[in-house]
Amino acid sequence: MQIIFDESQTRLNLMRAFAGESQSRQRYYQAALIAQQQKLVSIERVFRFTAEQEERHAMVFWKFLKDSSGGDIDFTAGFPAGVFEDIQQLLDSSAAEEEKEYSIVYPDFARIAADEGFTDIASKFRMIAEIENTHNMRFKYYGDLLRNGKLFRDDNVEQTWMCLNCGHIHKGSEPPNECPVCRAAQGYFIREYEAAFTSSEM
Repeated sequence: MQIIFDESQTRLNLMRAFAGESQSRQRYYQAALIAQQQKLVSIERVFRFTAEQEERHAMVFWKFLKDSSGGDIDFTAGFPAGVFEDIQQLLDSSAAEEEKEYSIVYPDFARIAADEGFTDIASKFRMIAEIENTHNMRFKYYGDLLRNGKLFRDDNVEQTWMCLNCGHIHKGSEPPNECPVCRAAQGYFIREYEAAFTSSEM
């Protein structure tokens, strides 16, 4: 049996989720700016790409709150407050936060929503939890590459790298220090398979 929305824990959890996703978006934009300043454009793009998805998650939660329009929702919650300039710390802390949302926070919110009779909201919490896991894996992947000195180095001498600025493809164990086409710095290169829209196989 569904309880009254304005008296539900789900209503509070939606606001917590909205606030959390909004803060994640802002944290990732700040991280992107730091990566940009350090000329790590590939990492900048990772943070911006993820930030845009977090913004969409916030919008999903926000729309569920329309039935409470006009009122305030008071709640207490803890949010990540680590302010780092180090890219490794930014990637690692972001991965940890995404793991927490995937494995603890959103499954708990989904369970409560289901118990209170809000099946559609429960479903959205579960689906967004799965997306957060992809964010977790993304940050871990790039964090591990950076930690192991392999962000711009590969054991495969046939590895192909793409310049994110102009699209130039370079083959070798590492990308050039400067793109031979557009003169973009090495920080613009990623492994070609990491780039969006690169596969043309039908």
